[in-house]
Amino acid sequence: MFSGICIPIILALSVSAEDLAKNTVSMSDTPFIQEFHEPYPIGDQPGMNDVRAVAADTGGDVYAATKAGVFRLKKGSKQWSALLDAANAGPAFAVVVAPEGGVWIGLWNGLFRFADEKLEKTPGIDKPVSALTVDEQGIVAAGPDGLWRISAAGVKAEPLPSARSVRALLADGKGGLWVATGMGLYHHTPEGDKLYQSEEQILSAEVYDVTYVSADGSGRSDLWAGGLGGITVYSGTERTGEFSTERGLPSVFVQCVTAAPDGATWVGTNAGVVRFSLRGAKGFAASLRHSRRWLLDDDVRDIVFDAEHTAWIATGSGVSAIRRKRMTLQEKAEYFIDICLTRHVREPGLVEKCRLRTPGDLTTWEPRDDDNDGQYTAMYLAMESFRYAVTKDPEARANAKRAFEALRFLQTVTETPGFLARTVIPTSWSQMADMNERIFEPEWADRHVRDPRYKRVETRWRPSSDGKWLWKGDTSSDEMTGHMFGYVYYYELAADDADKVRVAAHVGKIMDYIIDGGFVLKDIDGTHTRWAVWSPELLSHDPDWAAERGVNSVEILSFLKAAYHMTGNQKYQDHYLRLLNEHGYAANVRRAKTYAMSWRTHIDDELLSLAYPALFLYEDDPELKQLYRESIDHWYEGAKQDESPYFDFLYAGLTGVSVPLKPAMFFLVDTPLDLVRWTVDNSRREDLRLVRKPEIEPLQTDRLPPASERGNIRWDDNPWRAVQGDGGLTESDGVFWLLPYWMGRYYGFIQAAR
Repeated sequence: MFSGICIPIILALSVSAEDLAKNTVSMSDTPFIQEFHEPYPIGDQPGMNDVRAVAADTGGDVYAATKAGVFRLKKGSKQWSALLDAANAGPAFAVVVAPEGGVWIGLWNGLFRFADEKLEKTPGIDKPVSALTVDEQGIVAAGPDGLWRISAAGVKAEPLPSARSVRALLADGKGGLWVATGMGLYHHTPEGDKLYQSEEQILSAEVYDVTYVSADGSGRSDLWAGGLGGITVYSGTERTGEFSTERGLPSVFVQCVTAAPDGATWVGTNAGVVRFSLRGAKGFAASLRHSRRWLLDDDVRDIVFDAEHTAWIATGSGVSAIRRKRMTLQEKAEYFIDICLTRHVREPGLVEKCRLRTPGDLTTWEPRDDDNDGQYTAMYLAMESFRYAVTKDPEARANAKRAFEALRFLQTVTETPGFLARTVIPTSWSQMADMNERIFEPEWADRHVRDPRYKRVETRWRPSSDGKWLWKGDTSSDEMTGHMFGYVYYYELAADDADKVRVAAHVGKIMDYIIDGGFVLKDIDGTHTRWAVWSPELLSHDPDWAAERGVNSVEILSFLKAAYHMTGNQKYQDHYLRLLNEHGYAANVRRAKTYAMSWRTHIDDELLSLAYPALFLYEDDPELKQLYRESIDHWYEGAKQDESPYFDFLYAGLTGVSVPLKPAMFFLVDTPLDLVRWTVDNSRREDLRLVRKPEIEPLQTDRLPPASERGNIRWDDNPWRAVQGDGGLTESDGVFWLLPYWMGRYYGFIQAAR
């Protein structure tokens, strides 16, 4: 039996940052390259955004060959201009910048050169030009009807040394020419021609592009030929390797291959751009850029780099630029907090995603409500509390106080002894989530059969007495758990003495209401809400609550422990011990996290992460501390697979156990700056396999893609889910990143940037 009447004491945190630093290696916040996407659609006329090739000149101007003609984007501009007159407008296939200046363009009716703001047609070439390259003498052009060499001496026509389906040309630097065609790869040299066409010679005869790649950093170059099936690698003229879906390609349809200035190789497919970077003895590592977050279209046809190392990418829906800038995690945090404060804090201080009337267009943002506004505002409250503890920035403290008052208002607006609303919205809003509804008997029966625990709630929204607000009921256990998490860290890290008194009174009021209701949260109809149940009668004896038994037991114990610590009222400790000793909650807690596939959810992972802190920060009984250590260890066995900086830092911060920091730091670095919740569909990737784990319900991937290759999530989302996002209709508030960052800073896992 766990005994003891303990006197509440004020703790900084159960494991101090100083103690933790002795056990866990911290990571430096060194500058890194942050990529970000800028879209450059060309126009709204037919064929304009059907881009086949791109080129960038030394001045930073970009050229796009499209089905509708050729367009130029001057450096610094957002608007494209057409280069062709009406007589020559039509399909363009290739574009290349010559070393001596000028841009060569392969069109439907011949070869053109653009220089000194003039466009001139090359005499003697009136046939379609589908491919261009630069060699030692000048320009080489080819198409289905011939090959031409253009030099200072003029134009020289030659018989086509290959099949007529010419897709790409590449000079070999020795007077020869590689020709990629739909019928194989040709090597045309003065000594003779060689065809790579059989399966022993090349992955497939459908070849789209070819380039030279530095093989190992020594200066030696290999030839990479891309096409149907993937990449075939040649050393000299001998086949030495390949890259297909087993080595990181998201699709077997390779459409272009480009060597980047930093030594990486970018491969365009019909499922996005995959980048192969040399990683020493381990060979090439692959990373993918796909979805509307990174590209206007995953159908990638060509890639070119400008002098600033920006990647200009031709897609089926326009041109995308993937730019680079150096920044630190601290600068990234400043960027995200600015977004959060600008678009995601709404009256009376709640923090949530915002809605975008036009997908991805941040100028069309408007506030929105969510069932879990209270929980996520509380996580924001904890984040600002950590930020204040680290920086002593008065803005962080003021933001935390405002968030606490918003959460407190969710209780006072109900005008009940202790019931708290899910959220509030102004009465002027005409749109909200889960509007009031009339549930007719047949529909009610249908819902009741599917879920016997389903609560019939027709009136979800009620007006405040002053007529200014609508508040939402049927509040869940998630809300209560989130609130308490935020209160604990605010109380410990950011609240002044007067605010601590207010927090304690507020927490005591809510806990009295829960206890008086029989350890449930009663709505104003006198019955418990659908999810907010912590009573022994239901958790321990009702089989329909078996799935929640462990998690909800941890929750109520953490609530009581926090209330006892903050108020000093012995009754909370008495109830706490009674649940542990007389109602079996100690057994419930030991294996609170369930790994049964039909019950397992990431919601439980997050709820436990919200509930554990109060138990670890405020419990000093050795036996109970050991019980909670067993519980959190059991939880972390699953949570650590997600490589979440939030789960990792929280676990290490509460237990003092060393955890690998590199995965967490990589997540913080790799997370894109774009917080728009674009749909990221990894179900089409051929380098991943779809499975039904760790959760049985959604389709998931057999390995966890990095943050830049999956959607923006919260920590109750399943990061393994194959399809994430909402099509760019909302923007994340960024707290999913900011909370672990500032937690990591507080515990010393992340050093301050220098």
